[in-house]
Amino acid sequence: MSGLQHRIEALLGLLPPVLHRMALRRAHGLRKLWWTWRKPQVAGVRILALDSEGRVLLVRHSYGPTCWMPPGGGLHGDEDPIPAAARELSEELGCTLDAPRVAAVMLDSLHGAGNRVHVVVGWCQGDPAPDLREITHAGFFAPDALPEDLGKGLARNLPLWIKEA
Repeated sequence: MSGLQHRIEALLGLLPPVLHRMALRRAHGLRKLWWTWRKPQVAGVRILALDSEGRVLLVRHSYGPTCWMPPGGGLHGDEDPIPAAARELSEELGCTLDAPRVAAVMLDSLHGAGNRVHVVVGWCQGDPAPDLREITHAGFFAPDALPEDLGKGLARNLPLWIKEA
């Protein structure tokens, strides 16, 4: 992460959560416009963090779609997906990820941008505590009792990725 990005993150951390969420929604809207116009190549991680009962951790974000999805985020530069997954889980939910490994790599389009998503599976250590800034809700769900409002394609792919754990 660049020095400017660190400073921006530090400043956003000073805002009350409600103002931080508003800033994230506005920034996400601008990012979508940028991606639609410039069509860059982006890369990220989706984390399938399982608890001791084999349930998968799903979250709701404060910006973008309101559906349930695995936690995740963007890769910084040439960042490796495994440390990125651990970083994202720690930053957003205060948990650690044991025995992580890449279960799949998907190519997708995200608002016009080429999106390379690394699906990282592992075992969640600690109780997830949403930061109430980027993540508003978090919960563990059994593979056979997933919520109906899942992100695009997850109902089909989650069971397959969970088997990789």
